[in-house]
This record gives sequence, structure tokens and C-alpha cells, in this order.
Amino acid sequence: MTPEVAQAMTPAIHWWAMAMSLFGGLALFLYGMDQMAEALKAVAGERMKDILAKLTANRFMGAITGAFVTAVINSSSVTTVLVVGFISAGLMTLSQSVGVIMGANIGSTVTAQLIAFQITEAALLMIGIGFMMQFISAQEAIRQYGGILMGLGLVFFGMSIMSDAMGPLRTYEPFLDFVRRLENPAIGILVAAVFTGVIQSSAATMGIAIVMASQGLINLPTGIALALGANIGTCVTALLAAIGKPRDALRAALVHVIFNVCGVLIWVGFIGQLSAFTQLISPSHSGLSGTARLAAEVPRQIANAHTLFNVANTLLFIGLTTQFARLVQWLVPDKPPSAEPLAVRAKYLDDELISTPSLALDRVRLEVLHMGECVDKMMARIMPAILSGNRRTLREIELMDNDVDTLHAQIITYLGKISRLSLTEKQTGTLMRLMAAVNDLENIGDVVETNLIVLGRERIDAGVSISAPTRQILMGFHRIVTRSVAAAVQAVAQNNEMAARTVTSMKQEIQHIADSAAIHQAQRLVAEEPNRIPAYTIEIDIIEKLKRIYYFAKRMAKTVETDEDENVS
Repeated sequence: MTPEVAQAMTPAIHWWAMAMSLFGGLALFLYGMDQMAEALKAVAGERMKDILAKLTANRFMGAITGAFVTAVINSSSVTTVLVVGFISAGLMTLSQSVGVIMGANIGSTVTAQLIAFQITEAALLMIGIGFMMQFISAQEAIRQYGGILMGLGLVFFGMSIMSDAMGPLRTYEPFLDFVRRLENPAIGILVAAVFTGVIQSSAATMGIAIVMASQGLINLPTGIALALGANIGTCVTALLAAIGKPRDALRAALVHVIFNVCGVLIWVGFIGQLSAFTQLISPSHSGLSGTARLAAEVPRQIANAHTLFNVANTLLFIGLTTQFARLVQWLVPDKPPSAEPLAVRAKYLDDELISTPSLALDRVRLEVLHMGECVDKMMARIMPAILSGNRRTLREIELMDNDVDTLHAQIITYLGKISRLSLTEKQTGTLMRLMAAVNDLENIGDVVETNLIVLGRERIDAGVSISAPTRQILMGFHRIVTRSVAAAVQAVAQNNEMAARTVTSMKQEIQHIADSAAIHQAQRLVAEEPNRIPAYTIEIDIIEKLKRIYYFAKRMAKTVETDEDENVS
């Protein structure tokens, strides 16, 4: 048969219709992945955060935990962001985080395993049931589970559309020639890495590879090369997420890059051996032959190979977590201290987590702790400055409130972004209470800046000298109020009911000290002392402003008690 006759017998390919089907199917696939991930994070996000924080005592548990958390929330990037937050908060060392990041690579292969089931016949049924669960049920949990089911159905439906669109390519020689070139590992890895980097989804690359395998268009070695390339391409997402972030975020992203690239370099020379071992442990269809057998066996084999080499890489490198940590610390050293004071900025607020409200709200709690540290510095310096400081000292404390105001604005902006999402009733309540607590903390800073600073300047202008007994009483009162503010910040940051109750239980002690101080001032008023009237006025005002600060601290603490009560009920 001449080439002209063979070409005449090949069915005509409708390129426009094929392109629409391919892009439409890919869009449905990606949308389904996003829908499923959002619902999974809403259902399990907060619990996964707690698991990740508690079960990373050693490198092996860290890897297992990272794999489990990533598999459940379906996002290795979210796992990495959580890890960076724990490092910044001092809850996890960089060495511990390396194990978690390695495990996250294993967890990310669960998506390919799900895709390889190819339950395309049930896709529309899953979409329909998921839709009904989302829009009919009044229970938030059922709606979220409906979102998971609907997202999974869209993934399989999108794959079905792409698979049908690729059918005519089985006999199209130019495309088959292109696929044959992918059998060269270097080309296959490069193509998959570039494609994954562009669309920032290794799951999409694996999905397309499995769809091509289901049509008998690629064999297992080609599929493995594409999976290796996807592992490199997904590093682009990690690097982009680290842009403009603290050094710990860049180090975590670099661990991800080095681990993935080294793993690919190791396996690129053993694709044949990995292929043979994968075929040995994967289901076979000996009753089929040719393209039909490839279509039946290779999709599952690609998914299994993807999991195998990620598990093998983790086992291979898990003993080197300390070395990985030292390497990235050497590559990304701490910045030398600047002679100029750096402008304060939020340490924990990460836009990557806004799509997972429970995790984003948890970051707001950590940022409250950061803001509380700034207020605590003001509180520590203000009383000595009022009693015996000069104008320069008072000015320095006044300027410290700029940091408090900056963090307040950043936190409120971040909460505003969260509020625009679809929140559960519990999340909405938490958001409102956090907003109230942040406003109260900012009010404490304003009392120091606006009121107490003014009293210090009045003392200087009037030439008043505070007596030693009065100074002792005011310093004692200031210490307990400062302690109440620190406890209130801890209560909000850690959602700590015990710390909150400590603050509210201080009310009687605060009132008793305030009354004793007032009696002392009244006794001094009748004594023959110079400047006793201006001194009395300033000292009484100091007591009132400290009581005002405690009022805001108590309001902060009460938001936590309300939150805890609702959790119990």
C-alpha cells in the first residue's frame, strides 16, 4: 500500500473540534481538581494543621505526616506554607521541615492514583449527587462532602472528554512521531517539566499522561519520563510562592527543588528497571494484546511508578535531613543586620492560605502574637519614661506605635480578604472575634501613644518629681496591667481558654490596687509637698489610663472565652 493510499484511508481529523474538546476537558479537569481541593481543605484543613504541628517530632514521623496531610488536603504547596509558618513561629526546626516536605511529595501522588481508576462511566452520576448534596442540604459538612464528590466527578468527566478527543490521534502519524520522541527520557522530562511549570499543576500533567496511556498512545517508560518531568516542573510553583517571603519560605522552597531535582537525576538512568518492577507489581491483562493491552494496563502502571519513585526518594534521602537543612542555610544565609531599622511587616499572613479559611484564621492568631510583641515593648518602656524619662525617650515610644498601626492595618486587610470567601458560621464568628481582638490591641497601643505619653510630657512641663513611695505603687500597678495584656495576647494567639480566664480573674486585683493607689494619692494631697496638685492630677490620670488598658485586655480575653464556649457546645 502506497503512502498516498494509506493517507486517503486515514479518517479526517477535525482539528477545531478536537482542540475545543481537549481544552474544554482540561478546563473541567482543572476546575474539578480545584473544587475538590477547596472542599477537602474546608473539611479537614484545621485538623490537618493540628496533626502537622504535633506529629513531626522526628524525620520519619515528619515524612509520614507530610504525606498524610498532603493526601488529605490535596495540596503540597499548602503543606509547605504551613511548614514555613511553623518554622517562623519556632514550632518546628528546619531539619524537621525537610522530612515533612519529602513526605508531601508522596502525598501528592495520591491524585494520580485516583485518576488512574478512570471511573468515567460514573462521572456524571458523581457530579449530579455532589450537586444535590451542595445545594439541597442545610448542613455545612454535607455540602462540603458534596463539593468533594462533585469535584472528583468533574475530574473524571474532563478526562473522558480529553480521552475521546484524542481517539483520532491513534492513527495520525505526525502525532505518533512526536510521541515516539517522548520515549527519549530527556525530551519527555523536558516537555513535562515545561508544561507543568506553565500550568502550575503536576496533577494536570499526570492526568494528561494517563489519558494518553488510556488511548494506547504512550508506553510505561514514556509515562515515567513525563512523571519525572512533572516532579521538576512542580518546583516552579514552590519558587513562585517563595517570592517576597521570609528567608524560611525560600529555604523550604529550595529544599523542595533540590529534593525533586536530585531524585529525578537518580532515576533518569533507571527508567527501564523502574518500569520492569512497576509492571511486576501492577495488575496485568494477559487476555489483551497490542494497543488494547497498553490502554488497559499503562494508566495504573504510570500512577504506581509515580508513587514508587517518590517513596524510594524519600527513603533514600530521609537520613540526610540535617544535611539538607545545612545546605539551604548555606545557600540562603540570614541577611546581615541593617544599620537602618527595618519597617515592620506581617510575619505570618500568607495569601497562599486565604483559600483555606481555617488555616488563614490560624495565621491571624500568630500575627496577633507578633503585634502583641510590639505593644509589649511599648508597655515595658512607658512607665519608667513617664516617671523619670525625658522628651526624647517619650518620642521614641510614641514612634513605636507606628509599628502597631502598620500590623493592625495588615491584619484587618487580610481578614477582609478572608471575609469575601464562603465561610461557615463558625469561621465567620471566629473572624469577627479576631477582628475585635486586633482592634482592642491597637487601642492599647493608642492609649500608650496618645494618653500616657501626654502625661509624661505634662510631668516634664510642670517640673513634677514623683516620690519614691508613689513610684513604687505605680510601677506595681503597671506590672500587673502589663501582665494582663501579655496574657490576653497569648489567649488570642493560642486560643488558650486558661490564659483568657487568668486575665478576667485579675479584675478584682486590678480594682483593689487602683483603690489603694487612689487612697495613697488622697493622703499625699493633704501633705505639705511642692507641686502636690499637678502631681496628684498626673498620678490619678496614670491610674485611670492603666485601668483603661486593662479594660481592652479583658475584652480581648473574653473573645477567646466565647470562642471556646462555642467549641464545647
